Amino acid sequence: MKISIITVTLNSASTISDCLASVKIQKYNHIEHIIVDGSSTDQTLSLLKSNIAQIAVLISEPDKGIYDAMNKGLKIATGEIIGFLNSDDFYANSEVIYKVAKEFESDSLLDICYADLIYVDNLDSSKTVRYVKSSKFEYGLFSRGWCPPHPTFFVRRSVYEKFGNFDVNYQIASDFDLMMRFLEIYKIKSRYISEVWVKMRMGGISNKSLKNIWLQNKEILNSFSKNNLSVNLIRFLIHKIINRSLQFIKRPDI
Repeated sequence: MKISIITVTLNSASTISDCLASVKIQKYNHIEHIIVDGSSTDQTLSLLKSNIAQIAVLISEPDKGIYDAMNKGLKIATGEIIGFLNSDDFYANSEVIYKVAKEFESDSLLDICYADLIYVDNLDSSKTVRYVKSSKFEYGLFSRGWCPPHPTFFVRRSVYEKFGNFDVNYQIASDFDLMMRFLEIYKIKSRYISEVWVKMRMGGISNKSLKNIWLQNKEILNSFSKNNLSVNLIRFLIHKIINRSLQFIKRPDI
């Protein structure tokens, strides 16, 4: 079973090496790592080319944003299973992709699996800042501020082919929109794995400023409306604030 990992980059020289290394050490042989670069102007391309032997496809060209770049990756991917690993993220250990393959191979009807994620300090990646503990999906969870951590979200390619890719009308929340469509609207069979699969550096696009946090929530509410899903704004925000606050409770570093 081939697993495609899509990584979108743009001026990612300070973090892309850790991302590449975490894929290289995976104890699974059938990995297709696709890099979609948005015409980086720093040393990103040099670093990618120096690791070209482990990259199945590398394209570098202007795009219309991160979700346009992700959709490019989806068009290229040939793996039966597809996952996304951001350029400043890395897998928590060397067995993540093996475990992903094992889940899908054990159940031919399973179309999605996801796990937990931890945010780490930008300068010290061994230091846990937030622990995003997910849970088994139940209908209605998205309206209560719940969402799987997208870098842990692995999906059969056939699901994208049948139900569509990322909505490029969203700047920040298209991953939320896509996961909500797959789980809430199309009721695709999923499985939650209670393990940390990905480490993410703090400072991502969705939470790097108050403006982006506001924009993300605005886009999320628009997604509910677009998909004809009801949501109580006050309850949604309260649950989201509570869930986010719990992520900062100190937990042992992993």
